[in-house]
Amino acid sequence: MSEQTAPDPQRRIRVLHVTPTYYPAVAFGGPIFSTKALCDGAARDPGFEVRVLTTDSAAPGRSDALPLTENPAWFPAGYEVRYCRRRFMTSGSPELLRRLPGLIRWADVVHVTAAYSFPTIPALLLCRLLGKPVVWSPRGSLQATAQWSGAPRRRMKELYESVCNAVRPRRTILHATAEMERETSRGRLGDIESVVIPNGIELPGELPDRTWRPGGRLRLMFMSRLHEKKGLDVLIRVMARLPAQVTLDIYGDGEADHVAGFRSLVAELGLTDRVLFRGQIGAQEKLRAFAEADLFCLPTRSENFGIVVGEALAHGVPVITTTAAPWDGLETEGCGLWTEQGEDALEAAILSLNNADLAALGERGRQWMERDFTPVSVSLRMRDVYRRLVGGRPAVTGGRPHATETAPAGPAPRTASLQREGHAQ
Repeated sequence: MSEQTAPDPQRRIRVLHVTPTYYPAVAFGGPIFSTKALCDGAARDPGFEVRVLTTDSAAPGRSDALPLTENPAWFPAGYEVRYCRRRFMTSGSPELLRRLPGLIRWADVVHVTAAYSFPTIPALLLCRLLGKPVVWSPRGSLQATAQWSGAPRRRMKELYESVCNAVRPRRTILHATAEMERETSRGRLGDIESVVIPNGIELPGELPDRTWRPGGRLRLMFMSRLHEKKGLDVLIRVMARLPAQVTLDIYGDGEADHVAGFRSLVAELGLTDRVLFRGQIGAQEKLRAFAEADLFCLPTRSENFGIVVGEALAHGVPVITTTAAPWDGLETEGCGLWTEQGEDALEAAILSLNNADLAALGERGRQWMERDFTPVSVSLRMRDVYRRLVGGRPAVTGGRPHATETAPAGPAPRTASLQREGHAQ
């Protein structure tokens, strides 16, 4: 096994992100944006150099490829992204395997994103062989398997986890976005060093004017990947139990059979006039979508973080989600409800907020996001983990983000026609 020597203190720390998919593959949801935020933050710091190795996969369960205008692409924050051709599954890429050894040799620390994904085991194994430390962000995959009884291929995933544990470097830090994810993930992996760093939430600078409950209607909003794990089927069934003045707008996309199943359920329950599928939307459309919602609902069966919950709060929209998501602060901060799973609990939560002061709830949620979840503070904490890994010291595992710190100036960006700024979902 190769042993890594300490990097020259006079040069920048080299960070390689290995991830199955990357921006602008927004169909994969929140992790696309949160991973990009970490890369952007590190690249803007003059003490770091960042590269990303990923695939050109554009959507889950499909053969769609990103419409790249340049490859590798140069991102405005000052780093290079190499998109390797996806040949099979969601992220199966022989090209990625060919490029992986050279880039890992280049790096001082490797950040691996995802579990049960094609690049994960090769990246962990090569880092072990080449003596490189790893930050591993499963992004909720391990938690979902532990927490959700409907998770598919459970035995195969147990074998996958055993292989990951066997091949990962000794200096591997598990990155969780909430304490719930850390505990459930460590239950799958055993004794592994871990750190809890939440996802950063972008706060819109100015919100459009809005009217709450126009004409007496209560407008519910769901935005996420259209998948059974997100509990959308529960929300649709609850809609059939709610008064006629309650409507639901569904934003997002998913595998064709899942989308067809949800549409069929809406038709079966006679809700086509009250439940509308809006599809995938961009950043500017999203600003308007949140402004036209009274409540955001995510009745998830498992969520490591749920960045869209934070995004709704940042847009001033109160939130209802389940105890399967790490958002107990909704109630302690007075900006929504954190309820048990199931139709009865969700119906009761929606009805209990029907006559609440939604504007006040929304404002408290926005203040909370500004106080504790700024992308700058989150990125600073992750960079501290990188520094400590490279220096052989244990990671910082707790504490509130330093919201008053500002990001260091980075190199002057080059133009990249690929980039379009957006927010998570």
